[in-house]
Amino acid sequence: MSEGNTIDAMALTELPNRQSFFKPHRIALMAVAAIMVFCVVWFMRWDWVPEYGGRLLAGVGVTLLMLFSTCILGFLFALPIGLVQVTGPWPLKMLARGFCTVIRGTPLLLQLWLLYYGLGSLFPQFPAIRESFLWPYLREAWPYGVAALTISFAAYEGEVMRGAFAGVPAGELEAARAYGMSRWKVFRRIWLPRAIHRALPTLNGETVLQLKSTPLVATITVIDVYAVISKVRQMTYLTYEPLLLLALIYLCLTAILVVGFRYLENKIPTRGA
Repeated sequence: MSEGNTIDAMALTELPNRQSFFKPHRIALMAVAAIMVFCVVWFMRWDWVPEYGGRLLAGVGVTLLMLFSTCILGFLFALPIGLVQVTGPWPLKMLARGFCTVIRGTPLLLQLWLLYYGLGSLFPQFPAIRESFLWPYLREAWPYGVAALTISFAAYEGEVMRGAFAGVPAGELEAARAYGMSRWKVFRRIWLPRAIHRALPTLNGETVLQLKSTPLVATITVIDVYAVISKVRQMTYLTYEPLLLLALIYLCLTAILVVGFRYLENKIPTRGA
């Protein structure tokens, strides 16, 4: 088939898809959505937004800080947890599997409360801790939120990286060794990049789930965007408007994360993936 015929065939296959987008039922759905947006904007109260806008922005900043810090720390822990399950000695392998099983098998809220109300209540009983430089931080709530979210992310992503490390073709690693690469160079140049590339789609989903888990830190007095919205509801006696705005904020943040990960997936070469 010539190049011109190929282009014509591609155009013919794309044309029905574009036309099918404007089918009557889809036009009706878009009209209903536009009416709902109009009703939300016009008939609901939004005069409170300017008053609480600064707090909302600060809450979004706390949410993003909790998200990125725990994802980065959790991923750094997930790498050795996943790797040791593939190549590690039997005791370390069982320890890593047990960690993933316990953390993934218990609710995140329970882990958060055990750290904050359990471990956090024990620290004041030790004078050495109260007199150390760590006490100004340990008396705050956010370190326990960071710890709980990091541990949870590390457990889930550790299992993902285990499968990613195990899924890299052995022939690629053997070929790298045949070229005279050391074990560290094989890991750094071949095994780790290929495993991360295989784990990117799942990492995208885990990061979105981590974003949806951040509101739990509001239960231990961390003022994130969810806590600000809860305060707005108490002060204004409004129910639907703050919750709708909160849903919109999380929807926008999720869309940004998805687009960012899609960009990373497209930038990384996929030949042989």
